[in-house]
Amino acid sequence: MRFLVAVQLLPALESGEETLVGGQAVLEGVMMRSPHAWAIACRKPSGEVVTMSEPLERPSEKHKWMAWPIVRGVMTLGYAMTLGYRALRFSANVAIEEVMQSDSASKTNVETAASAVPPKRAESPKPQSSRSQSREKAATISGWLAAVNVIISLAFFIFMYKYLPLLAATELKKANPALGGQIVFNLVDGAIRLILFLLFIWGVSLFPDIRRVYQYHGAEHKTVFAFENGDPLETAAVQKYSTFHPRCGTSFLMTVMLISIGFYMLVPFTTFWARFASRIALLPLIAGVSYEIIRFAAKHRGSLFALMTAPGLWLQRITTQPPSDEMAQCAITALDHAMVLEKQQGGELVIA
Repeated sequence: MRFLVAVQLLPALESGEETLVGGQAVLEGVMMRSPHAWAIACRKPSGEVVTMSEPLERPSEKHKWMAWPIVRGVMTLGYAMTLGYRALRFSANVAIEEVMQSDSASKTNVETAASAVPPKRAESPKPQSSRSQSREKAATISGWLAAVNVIISLAFFIFMYKYLPLLAATELKKANPALGGQIVFNLVDGAIRLILFLLFIWGVSLFPDIRRVYQYHGAEHKTVFAFENGDPLETAAVQKYSTFHPRCGTSFLMTVMLISIGFYMLVPFTTFWARFASRIALLPLIAGVSYEIIRFAAKHRGSLFALMTAPGLWLQRITTQPPSDEMAQCAITALDHAMVLEKQQGGELVIA
């Protein structure tokens, strides 16, 4: 369930700009990425921090057309979502592995206590690490579980933010023909979509496990702020920063919600299924335009476009929460590992 909700929140928890340092909250950890590397740090209940880091290839360096305006937004978002999904799956593996090791230890203790008389003949067990065995099982479980969750998440997204708002607006138009105008109809549709999105974001925040994810989200933002301002990556230095960051995926999603209303007003279709199909078909274009707005707003904080991203910053009051020092240290560890690998790759960072 935690993994399913985290997949739903994936766009709101990650930062997709490939030329900047950014990251994403995962289950009991943080993923950090630089232009040419990424790293993840997850904390087990025992307190042990598990890390992993890998080099990254920037698609826009190989294919120049991927750096074109609008197109780069779509490609970068898809690349960031893929990376974010991998990070979530890694954190799920860590969590499942910890549970399996605990269950295995409990089972061993019970069997030992129940064996009053030892067997006369005992076969020597095959040498196999319990940790590697549980990790293999965790990866297997997480594999099929992740696939099912992706299918459910896509279906949920289309139903919740495309089908349901359009259906509600269509029924309201039937009840009140005055709502049938192109502008009014899409305003109602957009308002319903926005309400559903806000209710979902707020509703899942009531679960303690997801609230912890939001705290790790805050730790990620604080650490990125400290890095961008040249402060040492230490817990005290990181904790003084705000949890609200303009390049957050939450701001991106809010911008998408607002921009989509204007785009849908330009669609001439009037039948339900034609409108529904156009909403899905326009997603890449809307995402690309929203990306450009977020990118511009991050570099021009006093511009009109920056005002458009303000609702996303307000919403971060829900999607980010003040982290503990242990959570901040987890984010610092992830960024440290990413930066070590970034230097090995010979990358150059560009800070907005």
